Amino acid sequence: MKLVKIILTALIAMTCMTGFAQDNSQAVLDNIFSRKSVRSYTDQDVTPEQVETILKAAMAAPSGMNLQAWRFVVVREQAIKDKLAIGFNKMIAKAPVVIVVCGKTTGKMGGENHNWTADCAAATENLLLAVEALGLGAVWTACYPYDDRMNPTIEALGLPKNVTPYCIVPIGHPAGQDKPKDKWKPEYIHYDKW
Repeated sequence: MKLVKIILTALIAMTCMTGFAQDNSQAVLDNIFSRKSVRSYTDQDVTPEQVETILKAAMAAPSGMNLQAWRFVVVREQAIKDKLAIGFNKMIAKAPVVIVVCGKTTGKMGGENHNWTADCAAATENLLLAVEALGLGAVWTACYPYDDRMNPTIEALGLPKNVTPYCIVPIGHPAGQDKPKDKWKPEYIHYDKW
């Protein structure tokens, strides 16, 4: 009888965990498919706790050779945001917080790190998904490899020579009803050969 109770308890626990895993998997997929580019924000602030959660998610990204080349500059000061808001990036100045994703271009032994752009891209996607999960809005604005965007960013942030700005992500509470884009294109997929 005792063995039957143990087996039943184990079966119930496994059933509950399976249901939880399915719910959790669906929540992750829903978040990915809900991510959108948000370019206008309310005046409501983004809390330091939210920023820390976003950065923890960014740093959970995969990294080539585990070099973790990503570096982040969190900008709240309006004068700096104004300097970063170049050309089409005017929404940067209006966001409550801006995170500049940068890459350390040198490796552990001082040589060139060829993985830094891939590391920064993975970190940026994690960052954007965390923003979505928190009910905030953001948009990935390119910086690298455009000199007209990188140079003012390097100057405004005082970046060292071996750190390159990869992208700028303004973050805030969405002011509108932005919708995710359906980017599913089966014709872009090839199986086994091109």
